[in-house]
Amino acid sequence: MAIGLTEEHEALAESVRGFAERNIPATAVRAVLDADEEARPGFWPALAEQGLLGLHLAEEHGGQGYGLLELSVVLEELGRAAAPGPFLPTVLASALIDASSNAKLRAELLPALADGSKTAAVALDGALTGRRDGDALLVSGTSGTVLGAALADVIVLPVAAEDGEQWVAVDAADLTVTPVASLDRVRRVAAVEASEVAVAADRVADGLTTGRVRDLAAALFGAEAAGLAGWLVDTAAEYAKVREQFGRPIGQFQGVKHKAARALIALEQARAAAWDASRALDEGAGDAGFAAAVSAVIAVDAGVQTARDAIQILGGIGFTWEHDAHVYLRRALTLRSLLGPSKDWAAEVARLALGGGRREVVLELDEDAQPLRERIRAEIAELAAIEDKDALNARMGDEGWSVPHFPKPWGREAGPVEQILIQQELKAAKVKAPNLGIGAWLVPSLVRYASQEQKERFLRPTLRGQIVWCQLFSEPGAGSDLASLSMKAERVEGGWKLTGQKIWTSLAQHAQWGFCIARTDPDAAKHDGITYFLVDMKAEGVDVRPLRELTGEALFNEVFLDGVFVPDDQVVGEVNRGWQVARNTLSNERVSLSTGGGLGMGVPELLRFFENRQPDTVAAAEVGKLVAQGQSIDLLGLRTTLKQLNGVEPGAEASVRKLLGVQFNQDVADYCWAAQGTAAATEVVMAESGIVARAMLFSRAMTIYGGTTEVQLNIIGERILGLPRDPEPGK
Repeated sequence: MAIGLTEEHEALAESVRGFAERNIPATAVRAVLDADEEARPGFWPALAEQGLLGLHLAEEHGGQGYGLLELSVVLEELGRAAAPGPFLPTVLASALIDASSNAKLRAELLPALADGSKTAAVALDGALTGRRDGDALLVSGTSGTVLGAALADVIVLPVAAEDGEQWVAVDAADLTVTPVASLDRVRRVAAVEASEVAVAADRVADGLTTGRVRDLAAALFGAEAAGLAGWLVDTAAEYAKVREQFGRPIGQFQGVKHKAARALIALEQARAAAWDASRALDEGAGDAGFAAAVSAVIAVDAGVQTARDAIQILGGIGFTWEHDAHVYLRRALTLRSLLGPSKDWAAEVARLALGGGRREVVLELDEDAQPLRERIRAEIAELAAIEDKDALNARMGDEGWSVPHFPKPWGREAGPVEQILIQQELKAAKVKAPNLGIGAWLVPSLVRYASQEQKERFLRPTLRGQIVWCQLFSEPGAGSDLASLSMKAERVEGGWKLTGQKIWTSLAQHAQWGFCIARTDPDAAKHDGITYFLVDMKAEGVDVRPLRELTGEALFNEVFLDGVFVPDDQVVGEVNRGWQVARNTLSNERVSLSTGGGLGMGVPELLRFFENRQPDTVAAAEVGKLVAQGQSIDLLGLRTTLKQLNGVEPGAEASVRKLLGVQFNQDVADYCWAAQGTAAATEVVMAESGIVARAMLFSRAMTIYGGTTEVQLNIIGERILGLPRDPEPGK
């Protein structure tokens, strides 16, 4: 999945990728890498003819009238190609000039920057000062290292003037520009010096602030970093598929597979963060600074991380000058250094979030949905008027509000847009749907595989919230590898007798019914010979033994079934075909159409923890990094939902978000616990430290239940990156 989500963005990305393949082959990048001096690339006129330099500018200035999001789509693709030349510094400069209130400055420079006749650069820091001389500003001093300055016709500079900081656009010919040895040899940097340079009033970018400059740079740098990361992840994965060691592809080794999977995770986070930063800036949102800071932390760091990981996977070949991996590493490191330390940006994320400036991750629908919203709102108003909770639950279950996306009569046959509207309007009216609990995982399997009699007997009361269910899947010898289960089901008159043990069964001590898989044909292949049963938890032979966990509580249980009779009318689906039903249940446990968080401590809890605490410099960076992580996870959920709304199956985001979410809950709980200092050694009931201690201890389960982290990494590596599957035992 790329930064852009719409068909238009996908078409734009495909067009730019085709342009890069034709005009920026690897040989062209290598030629610039080995050149003594940097020069404007030969493809520059063609790039301008494509309209890409002015994509984000108004038509009156020679642009295409789009926005920063479209520009980010282009930057991602050019980043993937490690394109030489001043595209990034030029479009950053034009975006800054466009943000100025100086109409003369925009009219003079933007058309030339859009048609490629002029190039530009931006000094993100420096020690330039200015003094007034009539209407002019006399500028002297040196800037920091400036990307693309040696090729620039115009350089945008920060100046500390008598009346405050000013941003000015100065002709490069009036400055002393000195190329310096550059870490990125494909797109180089230079030093810039001014000596009493007179800057006229029409060259001052009135209204442009340092904050705006930094935000725009963070968004655009993040987009290019996502492109770098995309190439690096693909290159490393393709190499891991074919490079053999010890008689098998290195991608089959879990250490390599997991490193590649984590690189993909970082890539998806980068795309989400850069996407949201560009959106926020396009919208002119008041929280755009927060989104930009998240991009600076997540997306730009991802470029560096994936480059280092790719070189590790590539091994010796990745360390050679001949391989292009170092080109991408150098560029990613250059972006990181020019934008400023990650810890400083993370501290900015923390400052904004703790001050109430966190950007809310919400799904906004088009006005076309308003008539449907009004109809749903009116129906929900009728529900809100029902005071009796049992009556409300019964009506909501019977009318399909519990699972609106399912077919009637169990659901409302609601499409993705209607599902979102129902979620939003129920929340606004403070109407809670029946709590299905673990039964929510079972419902789709009953809808698809159950008989009509089973649906009436079990599905309807489940949708009303009248049945408490537990899941009898895991066994002591079959955790994530459920197909290795050993519970036996023997044929008897009128049904089956189940014998064996299940473990890690949540809420079994409270459940009325359990859905269970057992082996009905021991001679069948591993995934065959399994049948799906509905078990009465009060039946003779069911023994539930709570497992006291490391928290001291007992949420999980071990369940022993000793010849428990299950009649034929409680078999779901076909005998010996239960694995299909179980897979359906598992898929519904792990995927949902939502943008919300999960269990445990998340960003809201983290921010509440620091309500009465003032983090020091180090802590602020740590808190900000956590907040940025949480924000990127929510954005992955939002992007998944938007894909579904567009009729497209979600890609990597769903698996990535599931894995990231549970790890994030752990990280937040661990951090808050440790931040208490010596109070962390206590576990007083109802005391603040006790609550945090319990969350910290319980969080250890989060990367185990529902599929361990390691198994999830295998899934991402194999199903998304296409890496070789683990070898069968004994092979």
